[in-house]
Amino acid sequence: MPISSSATRIVNLSLLSLATVTWLGACAKKDAANSDSARRADSAASASTMSAPPAADTAKPAAAATLNDAQIAHIAVTANSIDSAAGALAKQKGTSKAAKDFAQDMIRDHSAVNKKAVALATKLKVTPEDNDVSKSLKSGADANMSNLQGKSGADFDKAYIDNEVTYHQSVLDALDKTLIPGAQNAELKSLLQSVRPNFEAHLAHAKSVQASLNK
Repeated sequence: MPISSSATRIVNLSLLSLATVTWLGACAKKDAANSDSARRADSAASASTMSAPPAADTAKPAAAATLNDAQIAHIAVTANSIDSAAGALAKQKGTSKAAKDFAQDMIRDHSAVNKKAVALATKLKVTPEDNDVSKSLKSGADANMSNLQGKSGADFDKAYIDNEVTYHQSVLDALDKTLIPGAQNAELKSLLQSVRPNFEAHLAHAKSVQASLNK
């Protein structure tokens, strides 16, 4: 089935899950309230979203339908590019061997996933479509890179790895709740499912490095 034609991290890296959940939640609620009480409930929900991280069950598969395959592909490419860039910075500025080795793994693995995503898009003759989620990711990534640029030594290593733990957990949540359920093209869905174990392994690796840096 062909992909529909219509496929760095926010500060503190709520990142993909926060950007996706917030945007999808806004789309889902756009046409909701007609009565005064409904409007008040919608306003309260919006305030809650701004003041606290979204609940674990906020990103429901039904909401994922608001993203088409071209947009999902672009989110995946953006997320991988963001972590590759953060890895390149950590390889340059990091001081501990554990942090630098982890950064090299991120550059290698996320670059490889992006090659697969681009190859699939080329095969299916579709251009990944920029969207509010991918734009939010890019904007947040720029802010995070600026934050990391201002750190050095052990402070940099800790900030980078702490971010990586949150980032990979967020990506896993988004894959499970939004991207994989929302993908309509079988090959795109298969690609997302196939890379999920990589993110899971990255999360475990990041937590291990985090524990070593906190000793």
